[in-house]
Amino acid sequence: MKNKNIKNNIKNIKKNIETDIRNQTKKEKTQQNNISETKTGLKQHATEFYEIKDFYNIVEEKINCKLCPHNCLISENRKGLCGTRANIRGKFYSLVYGRPSAIHIDPIEKKPLYHFYPGKEILSIGTLGCNLFCRGCQNYDISKGPIIKLPYVEPEEIVEKALSLNIKMIAYTYNEPTIFYEYMIDIAKIARKNKIKNVIVSNGYINKEPLKKLIRYIDAGNIDLKGFTEEFYKTYANAKLSPVLDTIKTLKEEGVWIEITNLIIPGLNDDIETIEKMCDWINNNIKMTPLHFSRFFPYYKASEIEATPIKKLMEAKEVAIKKGIKYVYTGNTHQMDNTYCHNCGNTLIERNNDLMNTLNRAKIVGLIKNKCSKCNTKIPGIF
Repeated sequence: MKNKNIKNNIKNIKKNIETDIRNQTKKEKTQQNNISETKTGLKQHATEFYEIKDFYNIVEEKINCKLCPHNCLISENRKGLCGTRANIRGKFYSLVYGRPSAIHIDPIEKKPLYHFYPGKEILSIGTLGCNLFCRGCQNYDISKGPIIKLPYVEPEEIVEKALSLNIKMIAYTYNEPTIFYEYMIDIAKIARKNKIKNVIVSNGYINKEPLKKLIRYIDAGNIDLKGFTEEFYKTYANAKLSPVLDTIKTLKEEGVWIEITNLIIPGLNDDIETIEKMCDWINNNIKMTPLHFSRFFPYYKASEIEATPIKKLMEAKEVAIKKGIKYVYTGNTHQMDNTYCHNCGNTLIERNNDLMNTLNRAKIVGLIKNKCSKCNTKIPGIF
């Protein structure tokens, strides 16, 4: 009886999610986030925003944004689905350029990146807004909150901040970096000139042409592969799976170091068959890429779903290892996995499980350059 009630509850949650998505999409398509024309509205303050120069065209007096696969067709005085790109008097503007909502120092492991300069600190920045509509968004306060006018910070100031702190990496994270694309590019260019690495933490929902331009300046990324069926992406995030897979393959092909995160959501994307298919795809397309299974907690519009049982995360990890994924980790559990050589089992990187300790979170103990100190096997990553 208990299992039957759980199944019925999950079925009702899925039904509510689908209804919510339909209502939200209908509202967005009809209203397209109308821009106020009052004295405090965006129309009379267009000069305060950054004018977008690339990846759009004009279609019958509307702006067709080509940045991400939504390909929004935006009427005058309205915004795209992300809420951050606006058609103001026939010109295209970013409403979040230069206006970070957060600037913090994080350990690289928090992104999570376990095979990219382990133990190092990274300066992390994000803005407001997102181009996906995940029901259980864990950063919904900045990704789905109102686009407000925040203090302006020049790209040069971000790089100067990193240099002053002797931090050699900048992460574009917290919300989806694709929607602050122009700001990210401008920072990344200056960072590259100053020998600072650039890292994206992204949902991967970006069109190929802007991605190829971005790749010139990006050194590493963690891509959030939210599920592995088109149905899940449509009902949970109002998006498509295939563009995300294309992004992941493109990053790998172009030599960007990538790691994959899969948030395990009970009853929605946690069935073993789907996890197996995802692992097969990883092996066939982006071999030797680390995979992180992350624990879900009830947030935003998925508050009825229980937190992911630790047992389920471990089950997913076991499946991935059996499928031949060499480096599999679990996250969001208040524990951090060590890294072991896939050939001999030697401990390569020890990680500190004290999440309050932001220093010395990871320590290389069994690597000489990028090889195992015991068996001399080459380890995938940038160390």
